[in-house]
Parts: sequence; structure tokens; C-alpha cells
Amino acid sequence: MNYRLLGRSGVKVSPLCLGTQNFGAPTEEKEAAAMINLALDHGMNLIDTSNSYNAGESERIIGRSLASSGRRHETLIATKAHYPTGPGPNDRGNSRLHLIQACEDSLRRLKTDYIDLYQIHRPSPEIPIEETLGALTDLIRQGKVRYIGTSTMPAWQQMEAHMMSELKGLAHFVSEQPPYNLLDRRIENETVPFCQKYNKALITWSPMAMGVLIGRYKDAVHYPADSRAKLVGSIYAERVTERGIAVGNKFVELARQFGMSPAQLAVLWAKEQPGITAPLIGPKSVEQLQTFLPVLEMQLDEALRQACDELVPPGSAAADFHNTAPWMKMKI
Repeated sequence: MNYRLLGRSGVKVSPLCLGTQNFGAPTEEKEAAAMINLALDHGMNLIDTSNSYNAGESERIIGRSLASSGRRHETLIATKAHYPTGPGPNDRGNSRLHLIQACEDSLRRLKTDYIDLYQIHRPSPEIPIEETLGALTDLIRQGKVRYIGTSTMPAWQQMEAHMMSELKGLAHFVSEQPPYNLLDRRIENETVPFCQKYNKALITWSPMAMGVLIGRYKDAVHYPADSRAKLVGSIYAERVTERGIAVGNKFVELARQFGMSPAQLAVLWAKEQPGITAPLIGPKSVEQLQTFLPVLEMQLDEALRQACDELVPPGSAAADFHNTAPWMKMKI
């Protein structure tokens, strides 16, 4: 396996990252622990979670699993903070007050002394970036955090943070975690070039476009009973569009022509795009994880890359996976 550097750090990470939003619901703990061990057995060393996933249960499961197996030293844990953790006005956001408390809480749930990559889950534009960076720098100096990153942050705010780190001697963000798949390629316009120029890792989420790219949705009205669009609705349902479904159907045919499953091609496509460090995969079971393991060693055929570009041209979008980002005004 060809490991990749985590941005400007010297840390080497696997080209796929195990996402754990399903841990605790619907994936039960025993299955989740088996998935962690299987991923580590195959060289996947980056596990991503958040304090907001199933009210912290994802972190708890990871913590118990690694404590039980004794494999913490093999694992790079990436977690996040930003979303509400309680009813109070300060139980959210990227303030010093909230981030320091959130980090302490995550450390307890994860049963660890340090977090390898601590990410702000979304920007807090009302809070000066130097306050956020100052708090995160202190956590690094205290040994509670190794590296810091962002998620779904516009390129101009990433640039602001970079310059503030330079000017004030604060820790640099080493990674960004945006949505990225064949249906929404808009990060190619500004975020990817920025990250390439300033050596920032890209750990991207939703490579299968919430299942649209594997033919899961027949139309934009009737959703599968166990889909997030059906169970949660709201932001998830907004991402299912007629145009996206049409592209997804063609994508399924393309994958079969090249002898792989649509899920494998969706992840492979994201993994092999310029500037991408590691797409997140979020399997619900060991069986689903096994489907993705061959992608660790696969490369994208150039003819296949061009065929994908014809479905959705570079920099464009057929569905809106930035709909949890208030700064993205363009709607698909």
C-alpha cells in the first residue's frame, strides 16, 4: 500500500479512512469493533469520528475497542468538535471555552491521552479565527492533540487561518475535510488548488454520494426505507436530485463495464483525484468494509477517468453536498 503524507505533517496515512458515523446506530458495537480490527489488519490506520456522532457513542465504541484490543498505537484517531453538546449557549461552536471542554470530553470517551487529528467540524465565522487557533495550539502544547484540521471550510477562510498561523506563530491546520464525489466536484475550483499549494491534506467525505452513485435511489421522491433521506430527511433528502440519479445510473453501468462494483469505483475515483489524501468510507458492516479493501491497492484507468469527467465535468455539480455549509449560496 502507498501511504500518503498528512499534509505538512510527517505522518503517513492510508489512502482510505474509516468513517464511523454509523457506529452505535445502526452498527452495533461488536460489529464496529470487528470492522476496526479488520481495517487495521489491512493497513488502514486512520479512523475518523466526531463528538456529535450518535451523541458521542461512536467515540465511546472506538475507545472501548482500542482499549480492549491494545491497538491504540497502530491507530490515528481523527475526531471533531463544533456541533451542540448540550442546551447552553456555549455548548457549541469554535470558541476557546467550548473547544477545550469538548476535547476533554472526547479524550474520556476515546479512552486515550491524546487525539491524533482534532478537527473543527464547521467554521464559526462569528468567532475570530485567532481564538480558535489559540485554543487548539494550547491543546497541542499540552500534549492532548497532535495535529489540527478543518471540515467543510471555504478556501478563503482556510487562507485566513493559514496567514494567522504564520503571523502569530500558532499551529497550522494540516487537513481539510470537505464533501467530494462525482456529483459534487466544486472543491476542485478553489479548495483543492489551495490545499495543493500550501500542502494541506484533503480527507473527503461522502464518496458514494450517499448511495446515489451506486444506484440506490430510483427517483428523487421515493427513498429506500433504511436510507438517511427517508429516516432523517432534511439535508440528506436535499442531496437526492433527478439529475444526480440519472448520472448515478450511468455510473453504475460504467463500473460494470470496467469489472468493478459501483461502490468500489466511486471510492476509487475520489481516492485517485489530484490533491486527495484519503476519502472517507462509512461501511455499516464487516461485509461492506470488505468490499472496499481492494481499493487500497487499485489505480484509476485513464480511460475510466475521462468517462467519469464526461458524466460530470471537473469543477461542476449535479447535486448539492455543501448544503450543510451556510457559506455555499449556490443551490443545485
